[in-house]
Amino acid sequence: MLRFQGYKRGAAAPGPEVMALFDEALVLGRGLIEPRAVVRWMPVTRQVGDALETPDLVLTIPGVERHWGRVEHVAAAICTIGDALERRVAELWEARELPLAVMLDSVGSGAVESLAEYVNDQLCQEGIPQGLPVTNRISPGYGAWDVGDQRALFRLCPGEAVGVTLNEACFMTPEKSISLLVGAGRQARVDHYFSQCARCWMADCAYRRAPARRTVHR
Repeated sequence: MLRFQGYKRGAAAPGPEVMALFDEALVLGRGLIEPRAVVRWMPVTRQVGDALETPDLVLTIPGVERHWGRVEHVAAAICTIGDALERRVAELWEARELPLAVMLDSVGSGAVESLAEYVNDQLCQEGIPQGLPVTNRISPGYGAWDVGDQRALFRLCPGEAVGVTLNEACFMTPEKSISLLVGAGRQARVDHYFSQCARCWMADCAYRRAPARRTVHR
């Protein structure tokens, strides 16, 4: 979570005052986070290059064929930690408790990223018994995928079930929410950047491409 404060791996460690502030924000955040996710699987009826056709609509995602290969299914998901943490951050800003506000906001960012990773891992576990490798998650607004495709993702998997809405500018409320898409298929390329496998807890996965180093459960 400290990476959201600008601390980089291998750089100088934060001092005791920063770590004390982090511990305070972490304790506070744990009482405010309400993780929820909604997921929907659907078949890919046709794939032409970077265009994935589902029964509901066609998603065109630049580079997806290169990264994922051929997929037979996609799963869309909306993840959120709720709005209690961001409301507390706003209160801290109003009270001019700025260092704690910023650190608590980083705790929230780390929490929703961990939730999205956990959902990706769960989808991977769902695919394995069916002989279907599952790809890394991607999200509108990251890389070359247009943020405007949030609307399409919400059509596939509405966020209202977990209290997430989308405004006209394609920003989600609560802010600490992540939308994602994964692919699955017998020829799908698993973990093209070797982070999903590195944190997965399954010991004997036939599709593992990197040794397990960590898990979101720790």
